[in-house]
Amino acid sequence: MGWLRRLLGGDRVELDPGRQQALLRDVRHSYGAHVRVRFPDQVEAITRLLSDDDGLVVAAGIVCEAAEEAHADLQFQAQEVFRRTGRRLLVHRRNYRPLWREAGPALRWPLGALPSGLHPYAQVSAAVTVVGARADRLDRVTDPQPFVVRLFEVLDLTTAGWEFGRVRVDTDSVTLVERSTGTAARVLAAMDDPPRLPPAVREMMRRNHTVDVYDPAGPRVVGRINPGARLRETLLA
Repeated sequence: MGWLRRLLGGDRVELDPGRQQALLRDVRHSYGAHVRVRFPDQVEAITRLLSDDDGLVVAAGIVCEAAEEAHADLQFQAQEVFRRTGRRLLVHRRNYRPLWREAGPALRWPLGALPSGLHPYAQVSAAVTVVGARADRLDRVTDPQPFVVRLFEVLDLTTAGWEFGRVRVDTDSVTLVERSTGTAARVLAAMDDPPRLPPAVREMMRRNHTVDVYDPAGPRVVGRINPGARLRETLLA
């Protein structure tokens, strides 16, 4: 609980919960799939908006909220599959890969339709970027432990979606994965007692396959990515 001791210590951080709520409302309603602006431009705008300590709290909360909503959606989908077919699917938050490996074609990628209106390639990607840029300050404003756990869930869901859930590997999706990986590494490095890497991440790191990366606006291949190698390079550096 070193973060709490620092938060309550002599060098106090002034936070404004009311402003945080206003920032969250703005980010939630002014950005996303309904906005006719490219996701990279939205990410840049949100990053500027969340540039102070209150913004850092909001950014960490956005990542946690996205992970919570995705988990709730997968639990609902598993119940629906059981109701229709009698097939029981197990939803384990520390490793979604077995679920997707078993039932990927029967599942809807939960990050793509979050009920709060958060979009993985807009608000979530921007939130990850904000925390990554100020990872050494995160424990001054909130507990980094739940944040990094939920961030790994987002990373797991995205890469499992690529492999098993027909999620398109485009530059927006790759940006989310690479920034999530970099932010996780920086937050772990700044923590007094960092958690172990979750099973899904360790499994991905043992792999060495390369996939094509597409232009978000069309069928053109614009690059390639080796997810396992990128995870190893960033998280084991």
